[in-house]
Amino acid sequence: MKKKNILSALLLAAMITGCVGNIPAAEKGAATDVSLDNSSLEISAEQASSADDASSTLTSVEEPIETAFVDDVALKDLCQDYFVLGVGINGSDLFNQCLNIPQYMELSKKHFGSVTMTNLMKSCYILDQAGSQANLASGNAEPALSFDTIDPTLKWCQENGMKMRGHTLVWHTQAPGWFFREGYTDDGEYVDKETMLSRMESYIKQLLTHVQTEYPGVIYCWDVVNEAVEPESADPDSFFKCRTACGQDPNPWYDTIGPDYVEMAFTYARKYADEDVLLFYNDYNTYQEPKTEGIYALCSYLKEKGLIDGIGMQGYWGIDYPSIDMIKKAMTKFAELDLQIHVTELSIGVDKETDAEFEKQAKAYGDVFQMFHDMDLEGGGPANITNVTVFGLVDHYREGDQTNTRIFNKDYEPKPAFIKIRETMENY
Repeated sequence: MKKKNILSALLLAAMITGCVGNIPAAEKGAATDVSLDNSSLEISAEQASSADDASSTLTSVEEPIETAFVDDVALKDLCQDYFVLGVGINGSDLFNQCLNIPQYMELSKKHFGSVTMTNLMKSCYILDQAGSQANLASGNAEPALSFDTIDPTLKWCQENGMKMRGHTLVWHTQAPGWFFREGYTDDGEYVDKETMLSRMESYIKQLLTHVQTEYPGVIYCWDVVNEAVEPESADPDSFFKCRTACGQDPNPWYDTIGPDYVEMAFTYARKYADEDVLLFYNDYNTYQEPKTEGIYALCSYLKEKGLIDGIGMQGYWGIDYPSIDMIKKAMTKFAELDLQIHVTELSIGVDKETDAEFEKQAKAYGDVFQMFHDMDLEGGGPANITNVTVFGLVDHYREGDQTNTRIFNKDYEPKPAFIKIRETMENY
């Protein structure tokens, strides 16, 4: 079966704090402006999502969405012969998530074939410290999990025939410090490697069992490990440049397990995931050397062991940097591994919110979608691109949100970027 038929079948069946080099991580809950400029560094997925999802009042328009943008051709239909088009569902708690905005979800269902929870599926929202301590007191060493933050969106996906990218199982930030410490306490000593591996396995097992039992078929892939390759803080003995720290903050997975934490996370994910669930490694600055080489080495190793199905390339890009050629070079390199490629967190920002800047943004979005088409196997390129996800839908979706990277404005009207993406994909 050709890939486009597989994707069509999928669509029919379905259908933060982070760190970048030396940029300090935004504090969780801070209403930080994370719009991109033309610098040589991109913002990691979690810095953007944490800042964007800070608690505040949601913005919802009472007027119905203009039918031209609900009833007109859906972006997902224009892309379906090449890749699934996905969207990020923002929010950092049950009250400020975009699931509560009917206009947001209506547009998401109309134009996209998959969703990603930008924040609420990270371990800090799922792990239950009091429950874990109670387990330990009763002789059960396994961590306790709560699914209150993820169940509503999973249920919406189930009811609306929408697929989800699971994001993320193992990441060095937004993982609570107590999870790595004796007694599940804030100030205990780090547990030993064997204990931490047991906790990791239990966490992955419980989470995957829950979503696969309660919402079968909804999550079709997982970002198993996020942002583990970092040349600037690499273990010198690690063949893939394993991250030891994030700025001034340690990598607790590395500190308790060592570089093996990446392979073991994939091992447990493969063990407990349903057979048809795809496993991805996800990272930012994938176009920068020597990071490209580190990701390639890691994913090549995991593929040899049958533990990985794809690479997630985060897309926190500026209007002029990185260049299309830089992205294509990295994508071509990864394509040599014969793994699927997802562009997981596409976000292209502007310095100023003017008509001229938004036209530049539109051109940048059009250029990258042209590149996705040309690089994809179905477009005659070398890469098996199977998902492109814009990491959020609406600028200023809540009070205090300063993000301008998205393709609809705060009034749920399409920006020039939306129009340019549609025009680009209408050519094929």
